[in-house]
Amino acid sequence: MYVERVIEFLLFLVLESSTLFKSCYSGLLVMTISDKNGAPTKVEGNFQATVVCFILGLGNLLAWYSMLTLGDYYYQLFPKYHPSRVFTVVYQPFALGAMIILTYNESRINTRMRNITGYTILFASALLVFVLDLATSGKGGITPFIVLCVLCACFGVADAHVQGGMIGDLSLMCPEFIQSYSAGIAASGVLACGLRLLTKACFEKFDNGLRKGAVLFLAMSTFIELVCILLYAIYLPKLPIIKYYRSKAALEGSKTVSGDLAAAGIRDEANQEVGFDAKQQERLSNKQLFLQNIDYAADLFLIFMLSFSIFPGFLYENTGSHQLGTWYPLVLIAMYNLFNLLSRYIPLVKFLKLESRKGILVLVLSRLLLIPAFYFTAKYGGQGWMIMLVSFLGLTNGYLVVCVLTLAPKGYKGPEQNALGNLLVLSIISGIFVGVALSWLWLIGKSGF
Repeated sequence: MYVERVIEFLLFLVLESSTLFKSCYSGLLVMTISDKNGAPTKVEGNFQATVVCFILGLGNLLAWYSMLTLGDYYYQLFPKYHPSRVFTVVYQPFALGAMIILTYNESRINTRMRNITGYTILFASALLVFVLDLATSGKGGITPFIVLCVLCACFGVADAHVQGGMIGDLSLMCPEFIQSYSAGIAASGVLACGLRLLTKACFEKFDNGLRKGAVLFLAMSTFIELVCILLYAIYLPKLPIIKYYRSKAALEGSKTVSGDLAAAGIRDEANQEVGFDAKQQERLSNKQLFLQNIDYAADLFLIFMLSFSIFPGFLYENTGSHQLGTWYPLVLIAMYNLFNLLSRYIPLVKFLKLESRKGILVLVLSRLLLIPAFYFTAKYGGQGWMIMLVSFLGLTNGYLVVCVLTLAPKGYKGPEQNALGNLLVLSIISGIFVGVALSWLWLIGKSGF
């Protein structure tokens, strides 16, 4: 009880310091919902759940973004191996393969165990990256590089567990939770860049300062992954609003929430309240859900295909030398992540949220014009134009992703929403996989390809 109250207090302090976040969610502190008998029920915990979703999103990709953000360090250790591109190429097949398996079996998987497993793998892998650097004293060579590639594969498997599990779980709740989780994912990139820039600045003048900053950075990201395990396993299931939505999903025939309901002490409550019949448990198949939402799936695929054909490999290896020197790629990645985060709050303003399926598709297709824009900017433009272009890439990425993820689950039952959430994440990971493969095309004609 004491630990839970401390966690709740810390979460309150974090969000009190952000007036923007507080104003966006001031109406979500308490929600009134009618129960099955029509009697109003006061369901509390929206504020806390929104914060926890943000932190869990933060932990989803923080460890992986840490690997990418340490590009300047790894390019020093492994200059001939294209670490930024190789790490992503290793990461994506495992993420995609695991996601295909998990999506196919989503209705039979205990979401609680899936997410806890994913966050545990993230924590263990991040810890091993930290330990590897200490054990090798920051030396390069093929053996440490291979070990890092294996750990990248572990990050990919963990991402499939966590991102698909969390988006699927939150899809059967309210759109604000999905938005907050999505914002947390974007914030992981901002935090990774911020911490990296801070540690680089603090240790730049020290002997072997680049490595010292990297080690401190890895230690901080590992700690945050541990916090995510504790929040998801202990704190989140006991929030009243989370209990409400999961109980509602159970009443609609969802079996994936059983583990979380058990953790909340209501293992059999849903089954005792309602006698299920065959019609109540009927749901659309994954194929039917995919066909009904094929435009949303295509949107997410194209969004991430474009973004990851440019980020991060192109930004490290194809932007040339400029006045910022070794800081230049870090600044570019930081600007992408910053605008990717800020844009995920734009849909909270109702009149700015795009709800037209055709309109979203048109915007997604128009982003393809960024490919020639990046090519000519890298060849002829200055660093100011490149920073502006990267910022626009992040801005459109975050905004469109939130619009799609919050609109798609509407109108479906709990089991269908969970399945659709997994299908959409599969589209995201597929887009990233193709984008990472296409990013190698930027190297054609360059020395060392």
